[in-house]
Amino acid sequence: MRGGARAVVYLASGNAHKAAELQALAERDGLALEIRSAKALGGMPAVVEDTGTFVGNARKKARALRAIAPPGSLVLADDSGVCVDFLDGGPGVESAYFAGPAGDAVANLRKLVEVMRGVPAGRRGARFYCLLLLIDGAGEERVFEGACAGALLDEPRGGAGFGYDPLFVPEGFTASYAELGDEVKGRLSHRARAWAALAAWWRARGGGRQAGD
Repeated sequence: MRGGARAVVYLASGNAHKAAELQALAERDGLALEIRSAKALGGMPAVVEDTGTFVGNARKKARALRAIAPPGSLVLADDSGVCVDFLDGGPGVESAYFAGPAGDAVANLRKLVEVMRGVPAGRRGARFYCLLLLIDGAGEERVFEGACAGALLDEPRGGAGFGYDPLFVPEGFTASYAELGDEVKGRLSHRARAWAALAAWWRARGGGRQAGD
């Protein structure tokens, strides 16, 4: 889309943090995109994330929201998680439900702390992974991926971020995701890297920039 008009992208999530994070990345990159959460369409339809893969779960969420979105809408789904070496890549695709089907972020974090209790520093390697799946106006699906390697702390640190952020320290840093601040996290996080791939594709197809850029 060229010119100053913004293209609306409906995010297949009720998570306000994710919508705000992606909107901030779009604005940082000067892209003429407006990220709206599923609440703008009355709420996210119920989806059972049972495919066992990030791409499968993202596809289910995106298609469920597209079914209630205006015809020709852009719909974006995110499926992400923390993959811990000591847990053979777990909780991975089950990160949102690690502590049970309620998917409570506080309980999930607490469980990971306890599961990793006593595991030595040399075995606490982990990576955050993000898969973004975009359905364009013609119904075509595009997949964009990003990852950030690091390690888990013994105890959560920091009050920013969400989910497992307070427990994860990316490579090259001593602060957790939840201590680094939005600007730094916006450069190196798994979601930022997946977004960078999406943004490159958007520009390549002639996606517009905000007026004045």
